[in-house]
Amino acid sequence: MNKINQVFANRGNKKLLSLYFCAGCPTLESTGDVILTMQKRGIDFIEVGIPFSDPLADGPVIQSAATQALKNGMSVQLLFQQLKSIKNQVEIPLIMMGYLNPIMHYGIEQFCQSCVESGVSGMIIPDLPFDDYLNIVKPIADKYDLRVIMLITPETSEERIRFIDDHTDGFIYMVSSAAITGAQKSFDDAKQAYFHRIDAMQLRNPRMIGFGISNAQTLKAAQDNAAGAIIGSKFVTLLNENEGNTDAALDQLFSLIGLV
Repeated sequence: MNKINQVFANRGNKKLLSLYFCAGCPTLESTGDVILTMQKRGIDFIEVGIPFSDPLADGPVIQSAATQALKNGMSVQLLFQQLKSIKNQVEIPLIMMGYLNPIMHYGIEQFCQSCVESGVSGMIIPDLPFDDYLNIVKPIADKYDLRVIMLITPETSEERIRFIDDHTDGFIYMVSSAAITGAQKSFDDAKQAYFHRIDAMQLRNPRMIGFGISNAQTLKAAQDNAAGAIIGSKFVTLLNENEGNTDAALDQLFSLIGLV
C-alpha cells in the first residue's frame, strides 16, 4: 500500500500535520536534515518543494525561498539525489510539491521513476490542468503507484469536487482560500462555511486543509474540519530565521500552533 494511504488507514482519531519546505533553502545541502528531523519530531507528511522561478500560487515567503534555493544551485536532479541518499531512513510519506514546467522539462515518466527510486509517495502540481492529469499524468503515476494530489478552493464547484474525488486517491488538498499562500491570523465565517460545506459532501477521499495556517486558532479550525492541516509559509519563515536549524524552527512552530 502507498505510504500516503497507510497513514490515513492507520490514523484512527489522530489529526494529521503536514509541513512544507522548499528544498535547497536556506542551504543547498539541508534537505536530508530537514526531513529526518521532521520525521523524528512526529510530522505525518512532508511536502518537499521544488523551487521554481515563477511560483504563481505562492506568496512572498515561498517565492523568496524558491529564489534562494535556485541561487544555491538546487535542481530537480540534485533533489532526487539528496532524497535517494536518505531513502532507507525515511518512513513517513514524502510528497513532491512543484509546478508543471520543471517536471515536464525533467520528463513525466522519468520524474515518476525517480520518485519511486527516491522514496517519494506522491506529488502536488498546483498548475496541472485536470484534463492533462487524467490523460497524461495519471496513467504514468498509477503505473508507479504514486498519488497525484489535487487542490480545491472555495470557488471549486461541487460537480468538479466530486469529479476530483472520483478520479484521485490519497487525499484532497483543500486550499483555505483562493488567495496565494501565506500566514493568516484566523479563518473568517466564509472560510468556515466552506469547510462545513465540503465536510457535508461526505467525500470518499480524506481532506487536508492548507494555506494560511500559522497559529493555534487556524490549526484547530483546519483540524476540526478535515483529517489534518498543512503548514507551509510559517514553517519556511521559521526555518530561515533559525538559519536552517530544523529543531529550533519546529520548537517555535509547535509553540505558535499550540502543540507544546
